[in-house]
Amino acid sequence: MANDTAKPAPAPRATGNRSTVPVSDTFKHYISHDWAERAEATPAPREQAPYAADRRDRIGALHPGKRLIVPAGPAKVRSNDTDYAYRAHSAFAHLTGWGSDSEPGSVLVMEPVPGGHEATLYFRERAGRDSDEFYANPEIGEFWIGPRPSLAQVAGDLGLATRDLSELGEVLDRVGAETLIVRDADPRLTARVDDRRTAGGGPVSPDDPAPHGGDALLARDLSELRLVKDAYEIGQLRQAIAATKQGFDDVIADRAAIVAHPRGERLVEGTFNRRARAEGNAVGYDTIAAAGPHACILHWTRNDGPVREGDLVLIDAGIELDSYYTADITRTLPIGGAFDPVQRQVYEAVLEAADAAFAVVRPGIRFREVHAAAMAVVAARTAEWGLLPVSAEESLRPENQYHRRYMVHGTSHHLGLDVHDCAQARRELYLDGVIEPGMVFTIEPGLYFQPDDLTVPERFRGIGVRIEDNILVTEDGAENLSIAIPRTADAVEEWLAGR
Repeated sequence: MANDTAKPAPAPRATGNRSTVPVSDTFKHYISHDWAERAEATPAPREQAPYAADRRDRIGALHPGKRLIVPAGPAKVRSNDTDYAYRAHSAFAHLTGWGSDSEPGSVLVMEPVPGGHEATLYFRERAGRDSDEFYANPEIGEFWIGPRPSLAQVAGDLGLATRDLSELGEVLDRVGAETLIVRDADPRLTARVDDRRTAGGGPVSPDDPAPHGGDALLARDLSELRLVKDAYEIGQLRQAIAATKQGFDDVIADRAAIVAHPRGERLVEGTFNRRARAEGNAVGYDTIAAAGPHACILHWTRNDGPVREGDLVLIDAGIELDSYYTADITRTLPIGGAFDPVQRQVYEAVLEAADAAFAVVRPGIRFREVHAAAMAVVAARTAEWGLLPVSAEESLRPENQYHRRYMVHGTSHHLGLDVHDCAQARRELYLDGVIEPGMVFTIEPGLYFQPDDLTVPERFRGIGVRIEDNILVTEDGAENLSIAIPRTADAVEEWLAGR
């Protein structure tokens, strides 16, 4: 019965209109024999294994006596039997150390025991060569997706106890009000946990303090656990940023082909994404390759426009490593190799705002002070250029904010496993939080003058500039982790010139 609970019948992945694998007994017998023996060495724990163990201890200490269920999540169907590229839930990756090589549908269970929790990773054991799944199951069969790791190999690799996913039903049979789950990771599993909690007589309304309120607390605590990065995470972010620098170099090297193509923005995206696949897992988010007036559209990801000489191209891109840690960098480049006077004027103002924000970063300040420092410069420059109906000081008053017409977004967000990391943290620990050593976040002011904005002189219209860097808070200040990617106007021009 436990096995039936753990493995409901999956929906069909393809229709009968497709050709199928052979089903005769003769074929089954033939394909299951005469395979060479494989080396089955158990790997030593990977670099992040002790860090993941420490994170499990810390989240467990926040929820004593509670069973914690953290799913990786299933593969997501794109069309019929074609899936999107798989990415495990970030909380699962953080607590296991399993990144791009994680198995879809895996589940981490932290069982309460005296003095803490006992962690077990459940995932579907690989199909043996004497099994139909070996050749007939396109989701997990080796003929379709390649060899998969054994329970023993994963246990050694991650430093975690492992069990077959079919045994998860034994855990679900014990579920009650003391069980918490990361609700958004695997909706089907969450529904089964809710059913068990309901059967146990627990409250079922999302507004009740338990069990759903407890789930919300778990999600919050898992998010806040990532606010301060450990040494492994910081090292991964450094690597992601270095790879991202290579991606920007590639784009500059392909500039002639990019300009020549009618959809040059797509070539910017493709060139960068090629580097992301070569050096990491993928891009950390959809690349923004916004040329000319498209740079005024904050999340321009269609990337189907031309890249013309004389225009600027705003590239907001980051490479995600196999560990899932991602960079998030923006550079605004003059296509022709040099800024014209107005472009440089806008660029220098944005750089001034970025530098002002960086200058205030140190342990003990409030996170919101970083944004305030950048906005003081944006208000000052837009007032100086005659764009505001009031002085900079008046515009900065909360009830006014005229300058925000030209920069409606915030200046900073936390960065890590997610490009907008720690998003479920409490406001008092995020926006109103005190900055601590080990935090990593962006500084990304911008100015965007829409092509049809009648509040600005015509010479400004259609210019969009953003400069984004990734910042590490140190014991006595801050380090710009992306400082090696040229960011001053002169350095950008030299970069484009190949110097």
